[in-house]
Amino acid sequence: MVSVTRSVVWFSEVGREDIGLVGGKGANLGELTRASIPVPPGFVVTADTYFRFIQQNGLEPVIRKELFGLDVHDTKLLNERAENIRRRIMEAPMPAHIADEIRAAYRELGEGPVAVRSSATAEDLPEASFAGQQSTFLNVVGADNVVRAVQACWASLFEARAIFYREESGYDHTKVGLAVPVQRMVQSEISGVMFTVEPVTSDRTRITIEAVYGLGEGIVSGEISPDLYLVAKESLQIISKTVTPQDRMIARRPDADGSHEAANAWLPVPEHLREQQKLTDAEIRELARIGRAVEEHYGAPQDIEWAYEKGQFYLVQARPVTTLKHEFHDEEGEEETAPVLLTGQPASPGVGVGAVRIVHDPREIDIVKQGDVLVAEMTTPDFVPAMKRAAAIVTERGGRTCHAAIVSRELGIPCVVGVAGATSLEVGREVTVDGSAGRIYDGRAEARLAWYERQKERYARSASLKTTTKLYVNLAEPELAEVVAKRHVDGVGLLRAEFIVAQIGKHPRQFIEEGHPEEYTRRLEEGIKEFCRAFNPRPVVYRLTDFKTNEYANLEGGAKFEPAEENPMIGYRGASRYLREPDIFQLELEAIKGVRREFKNLYVMVPFVRTPDELRGVKQLMSEQGLVRGDDFKLWMMVEVPSNVIILDRFIDVGIDGISIGSNDLTQLVLGIDRDSEALADTFDERNEAVMAAIQTAVTVARRRGITASICGQAPSVYPEVTEKLVEWGITSVSVSPDMIDQTREIIANAEAKLGRAPAH
Repeated sequence: MVSVTRSVVWFSEVGREDIGLVGGKGANLGELTRASIPVPPGFVVTADTYFRFIQQNGLEPVIRKELFGLDVHDTKLLNERAENIRRRIMEAPMPAHIADEIRAAYRELGEGPVAVRSSATAEDLPEASFAGQQSTFLNVVGADNVVRAVQACWASLFEARAIFYREESGYDHTKVGLAVPVQRMVQSEISGVMFTVEPVTSDRTRITIEAVYGLGEGIVSGEISPDLYLVAKESLQIISKTVTPQDRMIARRPDADGSHEAANAWLPVPEHLREQQKLTDAEIRELARIGRAVEEHYGAPQDIEWAYEKGQFYLVQARPVTTLKHEFHDEEGEEETAPVLLTGQPASPGVGVGAVRIVHDPREIDIVKQGDVLVAEMTTPDFVPAMKRAAAIVTERGGRTCHAAIVSRELGIPCVVGVAGATSLEVGREVTVDGSAGRIYDGRAEARLAWYERQKERYARSASLKTTTKLYVNLAEPELAEVVAKRHVDGVGLLRAEFIVAQIGKHPRQFIEEGHPEEYTRRLEEGIKEFCRAFNPRPVVYRLTDFKTNEYANLEGGAKFEPAEENPMIGYRGASRYLREPDIFQLELEAIKGVRREFKNLYVMVPFVRTPDELRGVKQLMSEQGLVRGDDFKLWMMVEVPSNVIILDRFIDVGIDGISIGSNDLTQLVLGIDRDSEALADTFDERNEAVMAAIQTAVTVARRRGITASICGQAPSVYPEVTEKLVEWGITSVSVSPDMIDQTREIIANAEAKLGRAPAH
């Protein structure tokens, strides 16, 4: 359990459940450390410490004043306001006790060069990539320089590009915190980026590796075009290699003084290495094997930054891939007659046409109007406002995992990178950019545009297939509600309360102790309403809070209220908490009542119910608050404890409208495996015959009793064959992660067609 009053926590103390405390980057570094993945050691200055710094220096009113009424599309004004905020943060004194903790941790780390990185508390979450919005400082040496670099990271939370991104994404600027991981610096001989999926085509059978000499900033900045290796994920066979000569690299300056201002420089690559393949074939396979293990640990494709030093690979960052697209396979169509002007690497699929606008400096981005083609040597996060207006993007440098490529895929804009001579194109000239093939055509490439329209039509047909089995989506972040609600889904099958509570940031009992319990209820109600408003009248199945004790302890004030448990996963959680702490449960029920006064599409689901008596007790508490099952209010129960399967009839006798199978916990408890155990990761599999038998039993009993049977665990999002079996057994609905909506709809439609239940068109 991590104390929230400490300014510094070590990687080994945190994991994926600690995003609110250490941000996405810090949580992932801790998670990888715990999983025995090779990660350079380090610590994190927590997001709570950032908030205390802001509060103690009275900076929140300053920030709010600067941002009030700001039009983020006014680039000049945005830069002025951003500079004002950053200056005030850097001028503010660092509290002595915080500085002392950072210095002590740095000394314990060995006092050598470190990387000081930013880790926003909403960063690196699925569907919400903050990549590149804040600063990183490399090769920082000396305790005082580390303290100063931490403060500079905090200030970078208010870079113009970061303010723009949060404003466009609907994040409250004062609610997004910044943690700062400080990590032993790997003096990379070779470094790069690895995707455990082919990022352009979303081919999950391949691993993509990009490699350069020196530090990885050469790739992510787009300054260097890297080697590109494609590896078959299952066999680790190397499919293809593209070797790119490199004559310069980013590395630590021999005369660096240890501050973060100019620790690194462009240095020449030794002559004998310039034309060589960066990694040997054996090293490529070894790195791919590590990437595969990370994906298996997280259960989803990963975007990984890696470094190689003295014969050892290290991972310095891992985050979920947020930009997977539907994969198309179709004939090329008629031959294109428009001449090809330039070629490069396909980076984001699609075809766009528009007038060329060449941007040499991000301060010039206002020249890019809606529908133009943005052409640059490379892009940085400062280009994002213009990228959002562009019909397509072309860069002279960079590979398929550079900034331009990643952001283009997130925005759904065609992009070609590594296009030699791109900035020599005639300004105003109409061109067609084919991000699927890596070509730039003169004028309108009518055949390619027609081909892409056919692809979009096919995609639309796939996305609108009709099925008798309902397709729901699993959601947690309110910011995604509006976007996902526009997709072809029948509702929310799992609304997790935990992300909303994490954004509130304070333990509910702390609110009670401070005499403001209604504030907790109000903020929880507001969070739930965002989903109900977006999906109305489609149902939103809200899972009652299912924090474990270690997760509750990380909230403000939580450490003093939560018991220390050896295994919180099977400890004090779910229904048993509601019965033992009815005053806290009442706050949640008040929030539900408040939402339902406006939106009748909110249902409730009870998690981790061990006995029928527990379910009966929860129903009684709900009834006392006026929440009673009816035509417009349904009560579901999670099936995740083996007792739920073995005596499911007795649970149904208590009175519920449906069940939803939590395949993650059910697998854990049926097989007796901690789902976070790296040692047993190869045995933890929802497709295990015992787990599948349990799921089949639950679905069959629910059907016999005439209640809804759904599933909201990860299994159908990861294993299409599980979805096919669920349809065969007669499941009522399947709930999956947003990136799997269209693929799962197609799987369901095809499975139903085989069974003669519904047409696949």
